[in-house]
Parts: sequence; C-alpha cells; structure tokens
Amino acid sequence: MKRICPHCKSSEPRCSKFGSFVRPSDGRRLKRFQCHHCRRTFSEATFQRCYRQKKRYLNPRIRELLLSCVSQRRAAKLLKISRTTLVRKFLFEARWAKIDNLKDMETVTSLTSFQFDDLETFEHTKLKPLSVIAAVGASECDNRRIFGFRVARMPAKGVLAKRSREKYGPRPDQRRQKRHELFQFLAPKVAQYALIASDENPHYPPSVKKFFPEATHKTVKGQRGCVVGQGELKKIGFDPLFSLNHTFAMFRANISRLVRKTWNTTKLPERLEAHIELYVRYHNRVLIPQMA
Repeated sequence: MKRICPHCKSSEPRCSKFGSFVRPSDGRRLKRFQCHHCRRTFSEATFQRCYRQKKRYLNPRIRELLLSCVSQRRAAKLLKISRTTLVRKFLFEARWAKIDNLKDMETVTSLTSFQFDDLETFEHTKLKPLSVIAAVGASECDNRRIFGFRVARMPAKGVLAKRSREKYGPRPDQRRQKRHELFQFLAPKVAQYALIASDENPHYPPSVKKFFPEATHKTVKGQRGCVVGQGELKKIGFDPLFSLNHTFAMFRANISRLVRKTWNTTKLPERLEAHIELYVRYHNRVLIPQMA
C-alpha cells in the first residue's frame, strides 16, 4: 500500500519505514514513515480522525452518554473530566458526525416518500423559542431514516409574545428560510412524483410547491398528543405521520436538552444543531438497522 506524504503530497510518493513509537494516550505501538521526497516523517496516526488528541479513549463513552439523555455537566462528572474538555470533545465528534451524515446522504438518489414538520424547543428561556424542522423517511425501505434537519429561531407565541418583545426585543423568524434550505438540499435526491406528507400548517404548501412541483403533498389534520410520547405521539389508533412523530419522540427521549420540563436547556442554537447531528448519525447507523 502506497502512503502519500501529508506534508509535500508528492505525485510520486515513496516512503520507507522509520521506526515506531508508543502512543501515551492508549499504549498502542504505531509505525513511523519517512518521505523520500521531502525527508519529513509521519506515522499511522497522522491519517486518523483523533490525530494529536489526548484521552481519545473517552470519545466513545462521551458519545454514548450524550445520546442517552445525559447532560454535559453530569457526563463530565461521571467521566471525571472538566466540562471544557467534554465540550471540546463533543464539538469534535459533532463535526465528524456532520461529515458522516453528508456522506450517507450521497447514497440517496431517488427518495419516493418522506414526512416533515417542526419540533419546538427554546434557547435559555421560553421567551426565545427555536424550531427544528426535520425530514424523515416514510417508505418501506427508508422508514424513520432522518434525511436532514435545520434549526431556526422564531418569535414567541401566545401569552409569552409580549414579554419576549419587552425583554429581548423583536426576534427574527427563520423558519421559512431554514425550511427552504432543507428542501433545497433534498430536492436533487427526491423522485419527481414523490409523496410528501405534513400537517395542515398553511405555510408548508407554497414551500413544497416551489421545490417539488411534481410531487404529491398530503396534509394531515393535527391531533392531540399523548403523554407517553410527550406530545409527539398522538392519541389516535392510526397516525399517518407516525414515522415523523415517533422520530421526534425519540429526539425528546435521547437528547437531554430537548426533554420537556427539564433544567437542561440550549444556550446556543449551534450547540443544539451539533447535538442533533450526533444523534442523527447514531439514529441512522445504529438504531434504525436494529429495528429492521
């Protein structure tokens, strides 16, 4: 196997063994190589995701805890590390999760059916709500697979609207913008006459018509939620949007910052997006194959 030098990236790579060393973080012995072109050295670890990362053995454990409804503060306490270290490793894992999710979507070429809707949460306080729009597969082969999501800021509604404007000023509504971003990402991967399902939100049909003009958009009247699914699953015998609502219920059950009536709130929308990226990879690669 020819190894390309990461330093000079010569078109005619020639490398030879240059000893080995023991990595302190896990005690593993790794081979070292020297490039004949630039005379610089590199090792097997140079091409790994965790290159130059200390305590790499904690990464799988951190993923496991953060995807099991454990807060960042409690995860740091259980692993006996600082919260700064945990957050740094969490963001590192989230960046790679986003790359993996994009690679997984490259295999999707002709999506015949999916469902979409918004899940509402908030950042720091209920006066600053957020919306998570997600598209979930509804066909037999792609059942409950998450194809994409976006996090959007939105103004407060109802009795909280006035208090929100008084305390934080006007709040932008990014829901339409983020919905169009998601649809633009999905458009090349959706079949021409696909079946798209959602609730009867009046803002949805124009967006679907714009990006999927030949698709069939089926709307379903919203139903009252049940306690078991924390409002996401519905109190009816047959739910036409079960794949979507079940996935949203799993969001609530596995991501600590999305649990209802909790102290674990999102301080930054970008961190919520990173946490969901981490969950989407786990959901699509681990949970869905186990359910099949």
